[in-house]
Amino acid sequence: MKKRTFLASGLAAAFATACTTTSSSSGADSAAKRSSIDASVDSALSKLYAQVPGSRDMTSKAKGVLVFPSVVSAGLGIGGSYGQGAMRVSGRTDGYYSTTAASVGLLAGADSKAVYILFMTQDALDKFRASRGWTAGADASVTMLKSGASAGLDTQTAQQTIVGYALSNAGLMANLSLDGTKVNRLDL
Repeated sequence: MKKRTFLASGLAAAFATACTTTSSSSGADSAAKRSSIDASVDSALSKLYAQVPGSRDMTSKAKGVLVFPSVVSAGLGIGGSYGQGAMRVSGRTDGYYSTTAASVGLLAGADSKAVYILFMTQDALDKFRASRGWTAGADASVTMLKSGASAGLDTQTAQQTIVGYALSNAGLMANLSLDGTKVNRLDL
């Protein structure tokens, strides 16, 4: 089991390293990257609002919304995922972030999904912002919303400090957990 964990960690690290931008990029490259991420976030939010009833109301109640428009997962037995996105506070970008995760199990192939993490309280948002790397499940629990009645704000989700959506090309994903997913601020 330790060998699998070691291999999964190594694969995730290699995957993340391959996907990150170098710190030697010019200011123009950084501005272009920020603009590209912002456009993708806008598009991902529009898609969420169009496909998931109640999501616009839910995001409007959030103190901050972290959006990863395209989290790509790939693997064969051991896998990893990576994506870049932005935090929106009061409708404006408040920072750029990357997400990574490793997995072990019955994996074969690749897929892409959009991930939305809603910080429903100011305290939850402040703790996220103060972290030097945040891990879902370890630093905070994320309640994933599913299609149907639970996709919007109800009495159960209203009590949660952090909620999330995951949207694939087929629609809202069920039975998905973000536990173990790491989020780090990008220096763009």
